Amino acid sequence: MSHDPRPAGRTVRAVVAREKNAPVSLETVVVPDPGPGEARVEVQACGVCHTDLHYREGGIGDEFPYLLGHEAAGVVESVGEGVAGLEPGDFVVLNWRAVCGRCRACARGRPWYCFDTANAAQPMRLEDGTALSPALGIGAFAEATLVAAGQCTRVDPAADPAAAGLLGCGVMAGLGAAINTGRVGRGDTVAVIGCGGVGAAAVAGARLAGAARIIALDVDARKLPWAARLGATDTVDAREQAPVAAIRERTGGFGADVVIDAVGRPETFRQAFYARDLAGTAVLVGVPTPEMTAELPLLDVFARGGVLASSWYGDCLPSRDFPMLIDLYLQGRLDLDAFVSERIALDDVEEAFDRMRKGSVLRSVVVR
Repeated sequence: MSHDPRPAGRTVRAVVAREKNAPVSLETVVVPDPGPGEARVEVQACGVCHTDLHYREGGIGDEFPYLLGHEAAGVVESVGEGVAGLEPGDFVVLNWRAVCGRCRACARGRPWYCFDTANAAQPMRLEDGTALSPALGIGAFAEATLVAAGQCTRVDPAADPAAAGLLGCGVMAGLGAAINTGRVGRGDTVAVIGCGGVGAAAVAGARLAGAARIIALDVDARKLPWAARLGATDTVDAREQAPVAAIRERTGGFGADVVIDAVGRPETFRQAFYARDLAGTAVLVGVPTPEMTAELPLLDVFARGGVLASSWYGDCLPSRDFPMLIDLYLQGRLDLDAFVSERIALDDVEEAFDRMRKGSVLRSVVVR
């Protein structure tokens, strides 16, 4: 009798990208029982993020087939050996930065820079045994997924899963770019270039931090009302007015204290650099593609001073930031519901990608 090496597990429906640029498909996937340090999570909601589309298009890697989805919330179903502080029934937001606590960044008290983050050791598989590559180590366009226990952050179960799960990636990236990386303070002037999901979250983060004036800019005027709802005091159609001039006009000619580039292109980063006040901060949170380069006169870098920073996952520490932000949401001080444009089923993900490309949604969210 032949021995089947595949582990025991739960069979679920999940969204899989089998080939580069091919439409995703709904497949049957085997999610293993948790091993040491792992947890299996019943997924309640998962946002459709641009990163998932990048995986589908081969822009991140070529380890197909991919199990997509990573911006998720759900309930812990079971845990493996050695897992502490996490129990079945816990409501969690999933994260892709499960810190190790041991590397040189963690040892220096900067765990948000952890250099050795964890994922589940066991792969999820198709029915024929083919191993899947989970997007950002999560793979949550599925009825259940297997992750490292450290990728689960417990939050108040009173939160709507569709809203809470968005902290798992894009919303946290934008909020953190303002609060953690940009260190926006009370009374600051802030400009945000690009008002998609991440940029809109940066606006919300600046508002939370107490910014006095928040200028939101985009070349797609349809996105500006989203920014206004989340706290922008000024909105600018960047097709009609040059961004640097628009920001300076609204800041007494000086420029903003913090400018956040939520687009990630050479031209928008250059705009962010020159739209700062002297000694101001420019934060790059939009993700560039590998071939992009930025060129600035070195004398201008020297003479203008300040800070040029990149923000990776909003420099967040999930165990610190997720519960705090969920509490603010439940208090009515952070409108996470505003990011949920539509609720869809698992088999609607491909169509959601089309709406994302067209810029007609802030976030589509797969819900159970």
